[in-house]
Amino acid sequence: MRRASTGVAPEGAPSIFLCSLAALVAAALGCAWTAAVFFAATAFCLHFFRDPERPVPPAPGIAVSPADGKVVKIARMPDPFTAEPRLCVCIFMNIFNVHVNRSPVTGKVVDTAYHAGKFFNASLDKASTDNERCAYALEDEDGRRWSMVQIAGLLARRIVCRVEPGDTLRRGERMGMIKFGSRVDVYLPDGLQPAVAVGQKVTAGVSVIAAAQPPPG
Repeated sequence: MRRASTGVAPEGAPSIFLCSLAALVAAALGCAWTAAVFFAATAFCLHFFRDPERPVPPAPGIAVSPADGKVVKIARMPDPFTAEPRLCVCIFMNIFNVHVNRSPVTGKVVDTAYHAGKFFNASLDKASTDNERCAYALEDEDGRRWSMVQIAGLLARRIVCRVEPGDTLRRGERMGMIKFGSRVDVYLPDGLQPAVAVGQKVTAGVSVIAAAQPPPG
């Protein structure tokens, strides 16, 4: 598994370098407006590819959000690996959110599956089945199976996967990113219930999105 540096995601290095180089060249040639445009582009790239440290909650029996953004849907949907209906929490990331994705639970990567597809707006329902996406099957410390799907959006053109089957992840550990507006779906195992509501804003690695059901009585 490839580990990410902190502060700025390594995937942003080429864009940041090229924009800053173009800005410097334009400034040296006296092209003030062109330089200003590329300096603004450099600032945007630095902001987009930011990768801050996050205080991951240690409580047992919970799952944290894999992405920054807003919960746009909570519904039963076919699991990407088994096709069985499972409760799914869908999180939409706009272009201003941190786009580094994190593991919702501590566990092992069992399988990954990449699907080529279209680039519809990631907030639409059909994005889950029609858009370019990368699915992950995870097994947590209690043997429960989770599925997580990175979905490319209208502007996204690259999904970054930093893990492979057999890797062990900690809750909140970085596992990839999606470049520009996009979405992440998390399929919950039986026995867990959403701890968020549609319209709620969440923070990757920090916000609790699901928790084990308390024992009856």
